[in-house]
Amino acid sequence: MIDKPTLHPRNRHQGRYDFPRLIEAHPDLARFTLTNPHGKPSIDFANPEAVRVFNRALLKAQYGIQHWDIPADYLCPPIPGRADYIHVLADLLAEDSRGQIPRGPKVRALDIGVGANCIYPLIGHSDYRWSFLGSDIDQVALASAKTIVQANGLSKAVTLRLQPERTRILSGLLQASERFDLTLCNPPFHASREEATRGSQRKWKNLGKQDPKRRLPVLNFGGQNNELWCEGGEIRFVSQLISESVQYASQVLWFTSLVSKVGNLPGIEAALKQAGVSDQRVVAMGQGQKQSRMVAWSFHDDSARAAWSSGRDKTRA
Repeated sequence: MIDKPTLHPRNRHQGRYDFPRLIEAHPDLARFTLTNPHGKPSIDFANPEAVRVFNRALLKAQYGIQHWDIPADYLCPPIPGRADYIHVLADLLAEDSRGQIPRGPKVRALDIGVGANCIYPLIGHSDYRWSFLGSDIDQVALASAKTIVQANGLSKAVTLRLQPERTRILSGLLQASERFDLTLCNPPFHASREEATRGSQRKWKNLGKQDPKRRLPVLNFGGQNNELWCEGGEIRFVSQLISESVQYASQVLWFTSLVSKVGNLPGIEAALKQAGVSDQRVVAMGQGQKQSRMVAWSFHDDSARAAWSSGRDKTRA
């Protein structure tokens, strides 16, 4: 495992948030800004509306996203951590491109579970100008993502597609002629709604934010059931993704997924061995007290990946 305990060096969100700049970009943030116990400006992260407005300001100030919103009760992502995943993916592709990060629309990424927030395509296109296909099983989420894409003039860079089979991930989604440099996925990590609720309660206790005088939301970043949990949890979802990836081995350079629970790695590594992958990586990532990791696998050996990257670069030229 490669050690990455802090934010990636290219991550735009180093250090403390610049609240004056954020408020200048999106003045509505001012009404949600407060002073934390350390005397620093912050927001109430237990307030879903505050988090949504905060994200809107971050996206506008840091990435030039002029219009962004999500339906009530849908997942409102922590942007710095999402950006880290994109930068780690860029490093992964650079390994096969003589150390140079490939940029531009010829780099194609498949975002599995793009969600209503469409966050990975927004960051990936802003930082590297990659093109994205976002898939989801939720038509409301896709409609929201489509609104974001169109409102920001990104229809040529980001396309969206419904996965009609709710029990499948890749199967039945991709066309035989399609090729992707990478896939990315932030899988549902709980095995049930009850487990998700218990996890949230532990989170509040650990953060010292339990307050008997007010009713905190079940999850401060929101989220629909399919965004937060699935039968069998994260280990089953990622194992299924690995199993289905075999069918599309020739169409994708790197398959990747986030893994939130380190205890799931042995089972995932066993699934990778059974799938017969040619190469695999685990990259640790961290943001504050939260630790995560990315698992990546490819069915192409070093020379085949280099040839793939060289062909993409020639096409771009």
